[in-house]
Amino acid sequence: MRNKTFTVDNAVILAAGFSSRFAPLSLRTPKALLKVRGEILIERQIRQLQEKGIRDIFVVAGYLGEQLKYLEDKMNITIIENKEYQTRNNHSSIWAARNVLANTYICCSDNYFTENLFAKEADRPFYSALYSDGPTEEYCLTCDASGRITNVTIGGADSWYMLGHVLFDQAFSRKFLSILEKEYDLPRTINRMWENVYMDHLDELTLYIRKYRNNVIREFDSVKELACFDSAYRKYIK
Repeated sequence: MRNKTFTVDNAVILAAGFSSRFAPLSLRTPKALLKVRGEILIERQIRQLQEKGIRDIFVVAGYLGEQLKYLEDKMNITIIENKEYQTRNNHSSIWAARNVLANTYICCSDNYFTENLFAKEADRPFYSALYSDGPTEEYCLTCDASGRITNVTIGGADSWYMLGHVLFDQAFSRKFLSILEKEYDLPRTINRMWENVYMDHLDELTLYIRKYRNNVIREFDSVKELACFDSAYRKYIK
């Protein structure tokens, strides 16, 4: 039985973090504004969303957020300020965007998609995944026969792991925000990513795996990784 198709309402791009592993590049420029193979990272992602008909795009800004303001006029997006980016992990960016969450893409500003993977229509909420041959320190997924994510472990081997964009549907958005509201002020929540909150409530929160070929989604966790992809950055890895 096919799931009922729904329309994606909008996209939220998380761009509030320090990106300390990108020093010295990130000391003056947000990671989202780095130019990779001739294109600004976040501008490329915004264009890809817009090409697929997703016009309501929100960028959650924090560190050096004033540098992202130009995107409102140039790319016709809306900036949401995360006032807690210095003291909390990325769950605070989801909370900052809580009023716009519905059928919503959740994206990271430092992802680079070699192909346009977005779509205006979807049949179920998902988390993107790539496959690791051998060991990995990423968040590895176990799924049931339908593809629903039933377990997530940090680290594993020969496994599909979380990487890339996520699609919330309205039911997921409502339930996740309800849980986050209850747990937001707990001391243990402060340093947690939103994915960790999700992992604690897998029985209540439904996401399916969306599998992609390796290298179609790139995430640059260090200057060295970026330099391997774009030779212009080799001078920074001494």
